[in-house]
Amino acid sequence: MTSGNMLADRRLEMARALHERGDRAAAAELLEQALELAPDWVGGHFLLAGWLEEAGRRDDAVALYRRCLGLDPRDRVGAVVRLALLGAVAATPELPQAYVAGVFDDYAERFEAALVERLAYRVPAALHDLVAALVPPGTVHARVLDLGCGTGLAGERFRASSSWLEGVDLSEGMVALARRKSLYDDLEVGEAVAFAGARRDRYDLVVAADVLVYMGELSGVMGAVAGALVPGGRFALSVEATEGEGYRLTAGHRYAHSRACLLAQAGAAGLVVESLVETTCRLEAGVPLRAYLAVVRRPAEGTSASEPASAEGHVAIDRPFN
Repeated sequence: MTSGNMLADRRLEMARALHERGDRAAAAELLEQALELAPDWVGGHFLLAGWLEEAGRRDDAVALYRRCLGLDPRDRVGAVVRLALLGAVAATPELPQAYVAGVFDDYAERFEAALVERLAYRVPAALHDLVAALVPPGTVHARVLDLGCGTGLAGERFRASSSWLEGVDLSEGMVALARRKSLYDDLEVGEAVAFAGARRDRYDLVVAADVLVYMGELSGVMGAVAGALVPGGRFALSVEATEGEGYRLTAGHRYAHSRACLLAQAGAAGLVVESLVETTCRLEAGVPLRAYLAVVRRPAEGTSASEPASAEGHVAIDRPFN
């Protein structure tokens, strides 16, 4: 993080050192001095806001987060997320796209080591197994879309059962790493809902592993995917789990969805739930994180989502995934 002002950057380095030693008041004062030299430095304002938040100075932190939004309406630092968690604004229906793309661009090179090796991430494998349980052995899907493909962890699982595999992700850095694996027949940088919405009746399988956690309101993505599926096509997805009826923004800067919310949004898009399982998707601060994994299906021609689930070959799964 740089301000473009050498003296301000130097004061930031000293402020960080003070903060790490526990002298947080002196660190905040020094960072304030740096911001006097670089008043339009969004990253500096955001960092100081976080330090003030830690110190219990909520109102001062809120003012600085608002300053970040004023300086950068695209919100590449995620100031609106902090404001929502502090109760200063209502949670937005999705995280800012520029923020999500920036996080993963910065995180790309460390992503797999952190997620797989340290956090015991298992969603792609679990979704693959859920789909495999619903189709005849040896099934090869004609066209598969990996929505929010990241570095290709889901692509690695679904490549062998896909005649054609496409991937799309907001982050250029993540897509660049996915390209190195030579898994996909086509890869693009783009936003998930717009990408799927522009491709009608194209895929017999869409996969979204750890993607919907960046969307609170799911009606847009459910509708876009429903239209992108061929009749009888499936959507395999994961969400972080919460109780109640709706969704909530978590301290981890992601959304968690209730079972009722997931079922309602799928049904509203005309999708039939074939499989739904509550499981552990990864670790969070050393604690297993609850998630729902689901496979939903666009009804085949001649049937409708209002018909009994058994008409669509329903398989009910409601247990920990092993």
